[in-house]
Amino acid sequence: MNILLPNLAPAYPEIFLLVMVCVILLAELMVGDKKHYISYLLAQLALFGCALITFVTSIPEVVYTFSGMFVDDALADVLKMMTYITVSIFLVYSHKYIAMRRIFSGEFFSLVLFAMLGMMVMISASNFLTLYLGLELLSLSLYAMVALQRDSVAATEAAMKFFVLGALASGFLLYGMSLIYGVTGSLDVARVTEIIHGGVANSTVLVVGLVFIIAGIGFKLSVAPFHMWVPDVYQGAPTAVVLFIGSAPKLAAFGFVIRILVDGLEGMVADWQGMLIILAVLSMAVGNLAAIVQTNIKRMLAYSTISHMGFMLLGFIGGDGNGYSSSMFYVVVYVIMTLGIFGMIMLLSREEFEVERLDDFKGLNRRNPWYAFITLLFMFSLAGVPPTVGFYAKLSVLQAIISVGYIWLAVIAVVFSLIGAFYYLRIVKLMYFDEPECHAPISPHGDVELLISANGIAVLVFGIFPQTLMALCVYAIQ
Repeated sequence: MNILLPNLAPAYPEIFLLVMVCVILLAELMVGDKKHYISYLLAQLALFGCALITFVTSIPEVVYTFSGMFVDDALADVLKMMTYITVSIFLVYSHKYIAMRRIFSGEFFSLVLFAMLGMMVMISASNFLTLYLGLELLSLSLYAMVALQRDSVAATEAAMKFFVLGALASGFLLYGMSLIYGVTGSLDVARVTEIIHGGVANSTVLVVGLVFIIAGIGFKLSVAPFHMWVPDVYQGAPTAVVLFIGSAPKLAAFGFVIRILVDGLEGMVADWQGMLIILAVLSMAVGNLAAIVQTNIKRMLAYSTISHMGFMLLGFIGGDGNGYSSSMFYVVVYVIMTLGIFGMIMLLSREEFEVERLDDFKGLNRRNPWYAFITLLFMFSLAGVPPTVGFYAKLSVLQAIISVGYIWLAVIAVVFSLIGAFYYLRIVKLMYFDEPECHAPISPHGDVELLISANGIAVLVFGIFPQTLMALCVYAIQ
């Protein structure tokens, strides 16, 4: 009997990454506890190798493999490349911070790469089963990363909350998928779409399944009312882990939503549009109003994340390519801003001192005018102030929903954006108009100083010239 091997070319980046994780674990055993920088260099090498393989194997055609469970298309290539860049920047920003917190180890880098492997599987999944496997690989890695600082009670508590609520959300998602499978008889995304368009499936059961799937997605995207874990995890986990949770997984979550709602359940667009409107409005309301009263910078940014994810969902409500590409642009911009602001928090942190209070930013302009200016750019962008890229991201999403007639929704989004501007601009006021509480020198590594400066400038440059980034998102969606 002849056994036909699947075409492995679309999955070469995932295979290479898995091999590199094994190499890092073996290297950690051989070099001992005092040469963890080797694991760091190997992790960066793994990211460069994945990017090179993805670029070389990228073709305009859509390629399926593993019996249609895995797809390589423009969306997968673009999102994966952005994920590699994001994780690489995260490693540069965090290596000094995790060394001071004694979690700089091969274990940390292995968990990061395993989580990224889960993201890559999610991005390329074309089957409900593959989507779920990728999501669980990502989630389990994140739970372990949050709890990695074993002597921290806050981190352990955050990990327990994250795990319990994450397991509940996974259950919702799995139950919703099982209902869809029960009605359509298929787990294949394309086949499910055909059956729903054919009108032969039980619409009531489909809607019930959709409700559970939306609930699971809501948790993974950290949108209200499934946001309960976000502030506690952001406050309790090490800042480096918070940066990771708030950046690259958002790109994968966007890919997950595209695969399951747009590719798989497009025939139910009228049903999930209404659900997403409720989630978007709730998220913008809860996120912006709750952030105003926070005195902890990480809790404030947690509620900020909730509001931004609600804003991102607005693009999906349009139900067309323009809306989807606007949402993708928003996610990419959000990741750039998140990398910058959490990178700045880690840069200002020292051994035995964690930047957690808003007051820790007092007088930053007097301590270091350049870092104060870079932080100002990040805050302006998060608030949507021109000419930063955050303004253009908000504008593109608003144009997408106005073009399909949701003017009232755009008005609500603008109102909540104005409310949200208050707590971002409060940081600017503290930096420029208050006396510093601490006069300790800020001494980052040269690579961190260069990269965070480039990150801040990118926020400004992409705001003035957003066409390239927007064109890339349109190419990925189309």
